[in-house]
Amino acid sequence: MSEEKRIILISDFIEQKLRKERELEFYEKELKELTVKIGFLRREVHLTNTIINMIKSENVVDFKEQLLANENKDKQIPLPLKKDKDE
Repeated sequence: MSEEKRIILISDFIEQKLRKERELEFYEKELKELTVKIGFLRREVHLTNTIINMIKSENVVDFKEQLLANENKDKQIPLPLKKDKDE
C-alpha cells in the first residue's frame, strides 16, 4: 500500500471520529433536555393523580371556606378561664 493511500485512510477515520463526537455531544444535550422535561411531566402526573384521588375520596379542602373559618376563629373573644374554688 502506498504512503498516499495510508494518509487518506487515516484522515477519513479522523473525520469520521470527529463527526461521531459532534453527534454524540448533540444527543447528550438532547438527552439532558428530555430528562428535565420527563421530570416535570412526572411531577404533573403525580399532582393530577393526587387531585383525582382527593376528588374520588371526597377529601377536597375548600381553601376559601377554611380561610374564612380560621379568620372567624381568630376574631372570637376568648372566654376567661374558670377558676377552681380551691385556688
